[in-house]
Amino acid sequence: MSLVRNTATIGGFTLISRILGLVRDVLMARFVGAGFASDAFLVAWRLPNLFRALFAEGAFASAFVPMFNRTIAEAERGAEGETNGQDGLPAGRRFAEDVLSVLFPFLAVFTTLVMLVPGPVVWAITFGFRESGGAEKLALATELTRITFPYLMLISLVSLLGGILNSLGRFWVNAAAPVLLNLCMIAGLIFFRGATGIDTARTQAIAVNVSGVAQLAWLIWSCRRAGIVLRLKRPQLTPQVRKLLVIIWPAAIGAGAVQFNLMISTMLASGFLGEGAVSYLYYADRLNQLPLGLIGIGVGTAILPALSRQIGSGNDGAAVHTQNRAIELSLLLTLPATVALMLSATPLVRGLFQGLRFTAEATEGCAAALTAFSFGLPAYILIKVLTPGFYARSDTRTPVRIAMIAMVANLALNLGFVFLTPLGYVGLAFSTAAAAWLNVAMLYITLRRRNHFAVDAQLARRTVRLGAASVAMGAVLLLLNPLIDPYTAGPIPIRAAALTALIAAGTLTYAAAAFLFRAFSLAELKGLRKRG
Repeated sequence: MSLVRNTATIGGFTLISRILGLVRDVLMARFVGAGFASDAFLVAWRLPNLFRALFAEGAFASAFVPMFNRTIAEAERGAEGETNGQDGLPAGRRFAEDVLSVLFPFLAVFTTLVMLVPGPVVWAITFGFRESGGAEKLALATELTRITFPYLMLISLVSLLGGILNSLGRFWVNAAAPVLLNLCMIAGLIFFRGATGIDTARTQAIAVNVSGVAQLAWLIWSCRRAGIVLRLKRPQLTPQVRKLLVIIWPAAIGAGAVQFNLMISTMLASGFLGEGAVSYLYYADRLNQLPLGLIGIGVGTAILPALSRQIGSGNDGAAVHTQNRAIELSLLLTLPATVALMLSATPLVRGLFQGLRFTAEATEGCAAALTAFSFGLPAYILIKVLTPGFYARSDTRTPVRIAMIAMVANLALNLGFVFLTPLGYVGLAFSTAAAAWLNVAMLYITLRRRNHFAVDAQLARRTVRLGAASVAMGAVLLLLNPLIDPYTAGPIPIRAAALTALIAAGTLTYAAAAFLFRAFSLAELKGLRKRG
């Protein structure tokens, strides 16, 4: 299956998940709001969500998938390095069982400890909500953390099984799993919500764990259908498991740079900014994450196995070509999304979230944060495309060093914006975006110096032309925003029509401009699909 088709497969199911996630966030905004209860729930949800991003979408897959593929390939080649006609899957299964035997008890102990004593952990990431609710909000966030934290263990096991299925080319199974998370949380909001925002927040916390059980059951069933049944054995640190552990921890830091930056923002927003700051950042980030989930995660997941095979066979030229085309595909979709989110933030937020417990003030706060976050959208996606160039070569240390530098820069910018400027949470969003760009610059420079990657003429040419098409689209959006915005606060059918008109106008303008500026032609798009 081609790169473009793999990306489309992952992106298609991710699109379903993200649409359902948007529905979930719309319902949550209406029934929980952007204040006391939502701030507490989002802090509680941040911890397992952080580890979900690291394991399910980052470090674990980046380290496990190449090793799993290599184990199968080595078993099929045999000791003399020649293909022996044997199936290498049993060897891969034994490796996965060894990993499970170490991963499961660690997760069980860690999860239990946090559930028994969540208070210090919550205080550490909120500074006790000293500026926005104090002890009462801290107590609620602690209660909700105790409820949500088992999701960490469940989703980490899901990521192990999903990595196996990705290695076998069954990308769609793992990509479909997050749909269950959103369905469970939507069901909780529609059928089981409480009379107050606090009661509804508790319902959401329970729904998170229900979804974790559902996702794990789905992956176990899918693995059985693929002929993979893992046994839980006595923990043993085999040489392969030791190697995986050496690779995965630095990879976790490298893959999670953006997530760690968001955690820092949550800490400062909780401890030093006013009521609702955590919620404004969350809702803004959720809209910003929509294209990141559809494009960045899909492309990054799809190219890692391809790069591993190409580099393993010594075909570095093909690997460079693959990354250039992956960036090309990413920019085709990312640049217009960036312009739209930055310029049309207010009508988008108002049309989607405002109403009931989500006020006009919350709309303005969320829109300002979205504009700042969106500045870094291309960078977030380029990180997903560039880091496989290191992981496929079993180099996880370099991305870690780069990520650490970016994190320190982000922390410095965060502190400066919070304590030295009036920008507050908007400054937090902007510093996260700036740190992501710094991360991209260092990743690219390092790959370039090692002769592992170079921008080819086709990518350079198309980047300029796609940028011009995005500017044209932006001009149309600036004209339409004041005309559309008044309708985004009306009844739901009118809101839907207004947002549809705005998005359709932007999309058509971008497509027309892209072909006018010869960024792409129909023939080239078909060729990209065949070559990907």
